[in-house]
Amino acid sequence: MAVEYDKAYKLLAQQERISNSKAKELIDRGVVKVGDQKVLIARGEIRSDTKFSVKEIAKIKVIYEDKNILVVDKPAFLTADDVAKRYEKAILLNRLDKETSGVMMFAKNEDFQKKAITEFAQNRVYKEYVAIVDGKVIEEIVIDKPILTTKDRGMAKSKIDLKRGKPAKSTVYPVLVEGNKSKIKIVIESGRTHQIRVHLNSVGLPIIGDAIYGRTASNINRVLLHSKVTRIFDYEFISPEPKEFRVYDFHS
Repeated sequence: MAVEYDKAYKLLAQQERISNSKAKELIDRGVVKVGDQKVLIARGEIRSDTKFSVKEIAKIKVIYEDKNILVVDKPAFLTADDVAKRYEKAILLNRLDKETSGVMMFAKNEDFQKKAITEFAQNRVYKEYVAIVDGKVIEEIVIDKPILTTKDRGMAKSKIDLKRGKPAKSTVYPVLVEGNKSKIKIVIESGRTHQIRVHLNSVGLPIIGDAIYGRTASNINRVLLHSKVTRIFDYEFISPEPKEFRVYDFHS
C-alpha cells in the first residue's frame, strides 16, 4: 500500500481540529513536534499518519505597572511584536527573541520613553540572563567581540565580525554544573541581535535548545535562555525562571 503525504499544517489542523491558519501559526511559533523533532516548515510534505505534539504557550503576566512603565513576563514562543500587540497604547522598550522568555518593558508615555532610550544608549540598563549551556563553566568569562547582523528573507542572523561588527560585551558567571552542562548567569552591556547566543557559541558554550547557534536536545523544545533581572533608573524587575530550566538535575 502506497504511503500518502500531505502538508504539515493541513495534517495538524485535522488532528487538532483547528483552522489551517491556526495550524500554520503554531508551526511558525515553534511549538509543534513529531517525536523529538520540531516541525519547522508548515508547508513541508509529511506522512499522513504522522502524530503531532503541541506545546501549550504560557500566558503573559504583568510584573509591574505604574504611570510611566509597564513590565511583563514574556513566555517563550511569542515574538516581541506578538506581546506588543496586546498593549497597543504602550511603547516597546526592549526586545527578546521568540524562544527567549523573561522581562519585557514598555513605556506608557513619550517622556519616559525618551529617558529610557537614553539609559539604553548609555549602557546604564542592567540586564541579567540565565542560560543552560553545553560545557563546563567554572570561572568568570568576559566575551568582548563585535557582532554583525544581517537579514535573509526577513530572518535576522548574527555572527562575530571583527571588522564590520558593532561592539558587544557579555560577562558570564558560573552558577551550577552537572556533568558536561552548566547553568550560568550572563550580564550584557550592549544589546545586539542574538548577542548572548552568538557570544556563548563563539567560546564553545552553545545554549541547549538553540537550533541556530547552539545545540538541540530531545527533551528540550526551546532555547534555554531567560531574561531574569532588569534594572533601569530606580526600578528592579525580576522574572522567575520557567519550569523548563528544571529539566536538568543541577546541584549547588
